[in-house]
Amino acid sequence: MGHAMEHLLKGKHRLAIHDNRPVEDLPSINVEQEAALADFVLFCVPASPHRDLLVRLAPHLQSHCICISIAKGLDDKGRTPAQIYEQTFNGRQPYCLLYGPMISEDIRADRYAFAELGCASISTYHSVRDLYRGTRLYIKHSTDITGISWSVVLKNVYAIAFGIADELQLGDNMRGFLTVTALAELSSIVRQMGGKPTAPLHLAGLGDLITTATSPGSHHHELGRKLARGETRDIRGEGIHTLRMVEKYRLFDTVPYTLYALIHNIVKEPIDVAQKFRNFLDHAQQ
Repeated sequence: MGHAMEHLLKGKHRLAIHDNRPVEDLPSINVEQEAALADFVLFCVPASPHRDLLVRLAPHLQSHCICISIAKGLDDKGRTPAQIYEQTFNGRQPYCLLYGPMISEDIRADRYAFAELGCASISTYHSVRDLYRGTRLYIKHSTDITGISWSVVLKNVYAIAFGIADELQLGDNMRGFLTVTALAELSSIVRQMGGKPTAPLHLAGLGDLITTATSPGSHHHELGRKLARGETRDIRGEGIHTLRMVEKYRLFDTVPYTLYALIHNIVKEPIDVAQKFRNFLDHAQQ
């Protein structure tokens, strides 16, 4: 996604790019020095490194600098990026979350992408919208930061079920059933976490779920396929980490959510996957 953001913004703005890994033709920069000059800082990293990066850069940021996260997971303490921003900045720095159907390969192929921008301030929204003006990224504003945060975090979990079903060749009708079931569970969980139950119906929820759950290039869809084949090597990703953090910190009661429980069970023990899926469907009819 860092390369996707670069593709969208290069030629329109001055960019300073930092990558922890050595990248050919990417010049080394002084991160703190560049952050001090920035109007925007995009965090194109998973949730876990966010706090350390924010603590490192916060003393150098100008008061008007807007921090933008595209991370769709939880950190190692079970926090969303929005919670990390709030706890680290305590209202001293503007921030926002950019969530929606934004497959990197599509963006870099100059295809359209869509996102919700979660932020409290309409002026922050206008600034970020202007940042991407002239690109093929379409942005809508949402003040339901909790709602879109949990929608986008959990859709990675539910996307795994679609990969499992496709690998088991359960058909197109199954996708419709899984979509409805996932949305019902998402709405209930989001409400439980303090967001609006309608949040999963928009770009950060349903929009991103459809993209992630059906795209052949989706990492989480492929994880589901691997699990259905009983493959356990390299089973990792933001959705897998989310399952672990929800269980570790008991972030919400998972008992009422049978599809979520099925995915969690299969990730922990990817054996007899087809039978587990059949048991889930039998239970759903009761």
